[in-house]
Amino acid sequence: MIAAVLLTMGAGVVAGVLGALLGLGGGVFLVPFLNLALGLPMRTASGISLVTVIATSSATSAMPGRLRFVNLRLGMVLEIFTTVGGLVGLIFVHRFSDVTLQRIFGWLMAIIALVMLSRLDRRNVIRDSSVDVGALGGRFHDEESGGDVAYRLRRAPLAFLISFVAGAVSMLGIGGGIVKVPALNAWCGVPMRIAAATSALMIAATAVVGAINYFVRGDIVPHLAAAAVIGVLAGSRIGAALAARTRARDLKLLMAGVLAAVATVYFLRAGR
Repeated sequence: MIAAVLLTMGAGVVAGVLGALLGLGGGVFLVPFLNLALGLPMRTASGISLVTVIATSSATSAMPGRLRFVNLRLGMVLEIFTTVGGLVGLIFVHRFSDVTLQRIFGWLMAIIALVMLSRLDRRNVIRDSSVDVGALGGRFHDEESGGDVAYRLRRAPLAFLISFVAGAVSMLGIGGGIVKVPALNAWCGVPMRIAAATSALMIAATAVVGAINYFVRGDIVPHLAAAAVIGVLAGSRIGAALAARTRARDLKLLMAGVLAAVATVYFLRAGR
């Protein structure tokens, strides 16, 4: 038991770093670790991960300087669709077998990795910060551009649909950011840093709903969940510090690499 707790805490640190860097909640690493390395059922891994998603969101959003990248108005609008998607996801996630959930997880990771690689050098910033950004756009100081920049939300209906899907997917324990961040950046004109910071603030709301449901069903192991949260809180501080010094292009490469690695592991497992 002690070994499992320590390993889970270490995995939580890694999940916290990735969650803070990329706005993903960290579940993209933690769920496969708990499921494949510790041998926990997929639903148990998902439930524990959702608890850590809440911790990651709370910790990273409160970091100094992080809120300047958050588009609160955009986040609140998208969260309406994400929450509805989460409720729908809860209806279906418990009807699938572990094998089916693993395959869905693997394919989802692979598709999103390809999306990130296809838009590697697209930054979605408008250098003239005085332009009209619309109701859901914004402005921020961008170190890479050397000054204040602006951005507009494009394809709003698609952003709403993406948020709904992200909510449903988040019930796998990975946090809706795994869908929301790449898609908003690739197709809806939102810069990577803004998408990541806004997602990190939003994901806790949906995760709370899912975590309560998993807890009621008995799918959460309390001592492992506590160990994961402690690790995630430590890792989140490291990730938030690294995020401020990392180029947007490097963040996309890191995200694509992590997703591709996880997808490969699950495909290999499914092929046995």
